[in-house]
Amino acid sequence: MFSRRTFVGAAAVLAATGTAQAQDACMVISKDAQTAATPDAAIAALKAGNERFVAGKSVNCDLMSQVKATATGQYPVAAVVGCIDSRVPPELVFDQKLGAIFAARVAGNFVNTDILGSLEFACKLAGAKAIVVLGHTDCGAIKGAVDQAKLGNLTEMLKNFDPAVAAAKTDGERTSKNKKLVQEVADQNAKLTAQLILARSSVLKEMADKKQIAVVAAMHDLTTGKVTFFS
Repeated sequence: MFSRRTFVGAAAVLAATGTAQAQDACMVISKDAQTAATPDAAIAALKAGNERFVAGKSVNCDLMSQVKATATGQYPVAAVVGCIDSRVPPELVFDQKLGAIFAARVAGNFVNTDILGSLEFACKLAGAKAIVVLGHTDCGAIKGAVDQAKLGNLTEMLKNFDPAVAAAKTDGERTSKNKKLVQEVADQNAKLTAQLILARSSVLKEMADKKQIAVVAAMHDLTTGKVTFFS
């Protein structure tokens, strides 16, 4: 088992309500702590961090101390596939510090060969225990996909969301003016992307089958900051 002190940033018990706890919460994750972590604990840490974020209780740390502490190695317990949207930085949304998560960001939080390879590195070689596909409300990329926008390389990129658009069953006009449709497409995209990770990566599928990692989808609400995990 691991203690709270050795598994800072990667367990749900990080509350940082006092000085000593705040100091604990600013310690970087060690190799032993990463190894001891379970996929469930990694996800619980992200959920706890988001609760702190939403409550306005994010832990303030000396980031330069963390720079020095992580300069010779990193032991993140989770990887997040998120959107490039400036309002959804995963490190802040999940109240995690340097060395706690791998972050892959692309408009609309989809995966391709490059991102799949990055996730294989994060989990198989670097020890991360969970992958979270993090969508968000009012996503511009999703709106573009719904509207079938045409603009340079964006035209080809938006094809990645065609399966999610097709899966959405919301009634009404099929344009981005239909907010319920946009949100359903965003939800479907996050869920389908999580499924696609396992379908397209035999490395990650094997790890998931052995319960070495968990792959989940989640949605960030821009109006509240809250992240809801899909079951």
